[in-house]
This record gives sequence, structure tokens and C-alpha cells, in this order.
Amino acid sequence: PPGAAADPHRPPAADEPRMLTRIRALLAKAEATGFPEEAEALTTKAQELMARHTIDEALLAARTHSRETPGACRIGVEPPYEGAKAVLLDAVASANRCRAVWNEGLGFSTVVGFEPDLDAVELLFTSLLVQGTTAMTRSEAGQRAGGRKRTKTFRQAFWMGYAQRLGGRLAADAHRITAEADTSADGGGGLLPVLAARDVAVADTAERMFPRTTTTRLRGVCDLDGWNHGTEAADRARVRGPGGARRGPDGEIMA
Repeated sequence: PPGAAADPHRPPAADEPRMLTRIRALLAKAEATGFPEEAEALTTKAQELMARHTIDEALLAARTHSRETPGACRIGVEPPYEGAKAVLLDAVASANRCRAVWNEGLGFSTVVGFEPDLDAVELLFTSLLVQGTTAMTRSEAGQRAGGRKRTKTFRQAFWMGYAQRLGGRLAADAHRITAEADTSADGGGGLLPVLAARDVAVADTAERMFPRTTTTRLRGVCDLDGWNHGTEAADRARVRGPGGARRGPDGEIMA
């Protein structure tokens, strides 16, 4: 139900759309492979399918005059480096036309959006966490082999670089995919008003649920090697999706 804690690794429901099952399988393969290039290709394909699926759902709802309203789910954002992980979730949520509000004390973010978009956020965020952790472990091993010992600062900077770069790429790809879909929609130009109306509904719902939010400014990054390794890992996990915003090294997010 809306607001309930989410388990992104739960098995697919019996009535889950076939497209989501296919996307879930692609992301699982991306997480399992030991080859960065293969993980990149699988993740890119999964997010392409995800974007098309959510856009198709939005157009179908508009054509059938659906009374569907935005819902919400909770997604765990656990230590360590939870601030950077919250930035990553915020970027994924924005790219999928959702709003994320982080509760640091309770260890989760509440994501507000329409059901197909919430599904996309859960699947992609979980996969990117797994891929990021794998890439960080690999990079860290190389650092240790070179005699480096400042593990904590490296990891913090890695996650911030990873989240910032993915946020920028998600935003750019979202704009492109939406433009392509709008051009190919019946008659052209029919998609953007539909998405704009859904954006307003999501924003209104989020503001009703959380009338008082504050902006959290995360501590700056002080490890250039960690930041660079994080941005490189984000490049390898290149994804595409439907809005979003770039996050700087200090990572302003809603909390």
C-alpha cells in the first residue's frame, strides 16, 4: 500500500506486467556480470524499456480518462554513506517523474508518483546500488594495492561522484527520450501535456503529504580519487530514463 516499506528484491508478482518482468531480468544480469561493458549495455536496455513502458502507461491513462492518482512507497536508504545514496535516489526519482523526500532519522525516503513510475524507481535504484557497490569494491582494491589507507573518505567521495554523474546523465537522457516519444505519439505533441498534468498531480500530492520539508546540504567531498572513480563507475552504468536534475558535489536534496 502507499507509504509501505518497499522490498526491491521481492520476486515478481503473478500479475506483474510482462515488460516489468523482462526489465527485472535485465537488471539482475547487469548486477551479476563481472564485465562493466556488459553491465552498461544491460542497464541501458532496461532503462530504455522502463522509460517506454511508463510513457505508454501515461498515454493509456489519458486516453481512457483514468482516475488514477499518485501513490507513495518507502525505499530504504541505509548507512553507511546514506547521504550520497539519498542523492542517488533523488536523481532516479526525478528522472522517473517522481518526488523523493528523505527521512535521515528513520533511514528511508518516501517516493511519491504514479504506480508505473514508482516501480521503475525501485527497480533502477536497487540495481544502481548493487552496481555501484561492486564498482567501489573493485576500485578500492586497486587503491589498497597501491598502499592507500583512507578508505572512508574514498568511499564517501566515490558515492557522491557516482550519484552526481548519474543524475546528470539521467536528466539528459530523460529529455531526449521524452522528446522522441512525443514526436512519435499519435499526431505528435500529445505527450507533453499528459506528462505535465501528471507532474502537477505528483507535486500536489507530495506537498500535501509533506507540507514542511527542509533542504539538507551534505558535507563536501575531499577525496578527488574517490570522486573520479565514482564518476567513472557512473559512466559505465550509463542509463536512460524519462526528467531529473544534476547534483553538485555538495548534493542539495529534499529531506
